[in-house]
Amino acid sequence: MNRRASNIFRRPGPQASQRLVDAAEGLEHARGLDHTIRLISSAVRRTLRPGPVKDTLHGVPFGHPAHPPLTDVPVGCWISAGVLDLLPGTGRAARILVAAGLAGAVPTALAGLSDWSALHREQQRVGLVHASGMLTASTLYSASLVARSRGREGTGRALGFAGLAALLAGGYLGGHLAFRLAAGANHADQVAHLVALGWHDLCPADDLPDGWPVHRRLGYISLFVLRTGDEIHVLADRCSHLAGPLHQGRIVTDDDAVVCVVCPWHGSTFRVVDGSVVHGPATGRQPSFESRVTEDGLVQVRPIG
Repeated sequence: MNRRASNIFRRPGPQASQRLVDAAEGLEHARGLDHTIRLISSAVRRTLRPGPVKDTLHGVPFGHPAHPPLTDVPVGCWISAGVLDLLPGTGRAARILVAAGLAGAVPTALAGLSDWSALHREQQRVGLVHASGMLTASTLYSASLVARSRGREGTGRALGFAGLAALLAGGYLGGHLAFRLAAGANHADQVAHLVALGWHDLCPADDLPDGWPVHRRLGYISLFVLRTGDEIHVLADRCSHLAGPLHQGRIVTDDDAVVCVVCPWHGSTFRVVDGSVVHGPATGRQPSFESRVTEDGLVQVRPIG
């Protein structure tokens, strides 16, 4: 076999795109970042106490995480500024866009930091480098704005393009965090796709302790079941935030004296009557089930929705 023929069958080396993926996945196992993560996470938890502000930063009032849509402001402004920097006579418009992006970066960073503090360690490692990239971009764009304001347009454009490079690198890691590691995605079982319509036998009512949550299974679905007197509340057990086991959580009451369950992993709080979110970091309602007890004392359930 000649050299040309052997090259046809030679195993190709890793492509640049695959090396990029490998680098992002390698960050998931970068234990050297853990000390910094612990320090920052502790500071965030001490500063950002549970309450309306924290819930708003998570996106609880909106029903989905607030950080991803907020990123559209700085990213959109700064990319647009980069386009304008390639055109003549657009210095003032580009300067306004850089400033608007910096203003939008503040709430975006706060929301991202709030979400990041309630992630798994592998996600936090990637998120820390993502945040570093975005901080670098913000710093470069701040310097760019200063240079532009002082009439140094060439320096301002150069710093802006450097900021754009950092923005794209940080944005790539943000995409890896969201789509590969599912940070911010709804992790609760989608019961509408997994449970058939109608009533399903679950367990004898006498097997359920009063006031103490237990775990039961309905086919492929894990269920949180809580009996309070004559009422039986049933939710999907996997927390919508990051799939924590709700049946291991604490039972509390909210400000309206409604019974709630607190996820043992990151403290998301849900009303047991309908799965609605009381406190984040979860933003998605927990799937809930109707329940009834037959004359034979058997608990039956069916999904609501």
